[in-house]
Amino acid sequence: MIVLVMGVSGAGKSTIGRALADALQADFLEADTFHSPANVAKMTKGVPLDDSDRWPWLDAIGQALDQAVRDGKRVVLACSALKQAYRDRLLKEGGRTGFTVFLKGEPDLIAARMSGRSGHYMPPTLLPSQLATLEPPKDAIVIDIAKARDEILREILSRLPK
Repeated sequence: MIVLVMGVSGAGKSTIGRALADALQADFLEADTFHSPANVAKMTKGVPLDDSDRWPWLDAIGQALDQAVRDGKRVVLACSALKQAYRDRLLKEGGRTGFTVFLKGEPDLIAARMSGRSGHYMPPTLLPSQLATLEPPKDAIVIDIAKARDEILREILSRLPK
């Protein structure tokens, strides 16, 4: 089983994804660790990524998912996956299947979270470009990020197949 925890930067993908992986006794993959140094440098400078930047990144994540599936592991992936084509690439290529959890929130809340974190290369100035790129999924478990972490986790677990 693959569970994709997606949303814009600052939505809580890593926090919720790690907690979900622990609850499911699954491996956790952080999509940010698959970015090339060029992608990280670009985002650090406040330049949004485009599809030519994202496809190799998504392919690297897909290879890690394929290995996990071959090894018979459950995986929780924290990844922005802003467009449907990106989600399809991650969850439908090579026979992969999974579930999508969309962490959705108000832009002001997300911007405040981004401004309050340290050590992340994604500046809050890129939030508008992420929101403009976002194609909300039609086939996802949609979660309001204004809720407490434990409440979010309980809701996701109750909505995933047993």
